[in-house]
Amino acid sequence: MTAPFNYRHLHYFWVVAKEGGMSRAADKLDMAVQTVSAQVRELERSLGYALLKPAGRGVVLTEAGQAAMRQADLIFQLGEELPARVRDAVSAPSVRLATGISDGLPKLVVHHLLQPVLGEPNLRLLCHEGEMDDLLGDLALHRLDVVLADRPAPSNPNIKLYSHALATSPIAWYGTPEQVKAARRKFPHSLGDVPVLLPTAHNSLRARLDHWFESHDIRPRVVGEFEGIAAGSAEGQTLGRLPAPVHGFGGAIRGDAFYTLGGSRSPGIARNEGQVQVYRWGP
Repeated sequence: MTAPFNYRHLHYFWVVAKEGGMSRAADKLDMAVQTVSAQVRELERSLGYALLKPAGRGVVLTEAGQAAMRQADLIFQLGEELPARVRDAVSAPSVRLATGISDGLPKLVVHHLLQPVLGEPNLRLLCHEGEMDDLLGDLALHRLDVVLADRPAPSNPNIKLYSHALATSPIAWYGTPEQVKAARRKFPHSLGDVPVLLPTAHNSLRARLDHWFESHDIRPRVVGEFEGIAAGSAEGQTLGRLPAPVHGFGGAIRGDAFYTLGGSRSPGIARNEGQVQVYRWGP
């Protein structure tokens, strides 16, 4: 069994790697250069690999050092959060749920997915919107508890994620009464003749739509592309027809502004309304 390493030595190594040299690290730690160097060498001996190598007037990480640095980042970033976590736990007895929301997920869908937890009397809900990769990074660092997204997480052997499908929704095409009337005949092939709005390639729905168009031999007349449904619906009143999930989008288009195009649901397209990516340590 390998002897356990000293976390104090790991911290010295972490500071040296971040500062790029023994002298700068010693200044930051308010220690002698010889002491810092000796502690890092002790860590290398306990791990059995050289972690640093000379580079000019400083040092750089070896391959083993890069692996050690990734783990040290996780350890000490979590440690930096410890005082705030303890203070929050003592000051207000509450259930904290830090939720990451993928920027491709419709906000009405998010509201629907979070409904079951909103009734918790002591809930402190923290929501952060961002790119999928950034959110999964924060999840791995325990800055987030869950992530809601419109796609499963990419495979990454270094990060253990557990994905649970919450819901799916068929896709419908929406437009103003005049737009619906013009496109209803020969639907869905009429989408090749009338103006159409589509989500950008950033949205997971776009790939499904492109495949659906190809399978039906349709070349859509695209007049605009939008990151989110809200922006597309605003422009859809004047520019063209737009696709959206049946569940979760209806509230945004209720009233006289939009109607569902005949044959509203597009067979073969199912959009994942939300996937919860839950991270935990373990095999």
